[in-house]
Amino acid sequence: VKAVIDFVLDILETVVFIGSMFIVVYLFILTPNQVKGASMEPNFHTGDYILTSRVTYKFRKIERGDVVVLKSPKNPDIEYIKRVIALPGEKLLISGNGDVSVNDRLINEGYIAERTNLWEGGCIKADEPYVVPTGEVFVMGDNRPRSSDSREFCSVPIQSLIGQVFYRYFPVNKVGTITNPLPKSER
Repeated sequence: VKAVIDFVLDILETVVFIGSMFIVVYLFILTPNQVKGASMEPNFHTGDYILTSRVTYKFRKIERGDVVVLKSPKNPDIEYIKRVIALPGEKLLISGNGDVSVNDRLINEGYIAERTNLWEGGCIKADEPYVVPTGEVFVMGDNRPRSSDSREFCSVPIQSLIGQVFYRYFPVNKVGTITNPLPKSER
């Protein structure tokens, strides 16, 4: 009987240890997320499962082109997946024909399918520069006509970023590391 009790206690101890490790990893290191909506098409689709690193930006700076998960400025209970377009202190300009420039340099956005549009009554006006405030970043979805992003609600505080998307684990035909598509010189 004592051997059975010791065996059960060993199993419980192992289960509690593994559960504790899972909670620590989930809360402080990486978080699984599911993509919902069309705002990041053609690169991410509804139903894609991704891993978000909560620690990346503790070891390196945010870079233009990074894909991030953030809390919605309108409702912090909702999480968005977006791409970082401009960093704190940078001057962003979206032209009337949809070109995006940062610090007077055109960004080569090969990852988007359609030109960048602007929203009536949004934060950004065509051909008018917008300077990203200190401590904030300007984010946009890759599917510009179908994305609620900084064009609408302005830049977002860096504190609202949950982390950087670094891996897609579903669907199986798209499993792999998520890399920044911009050359180092443009980040």
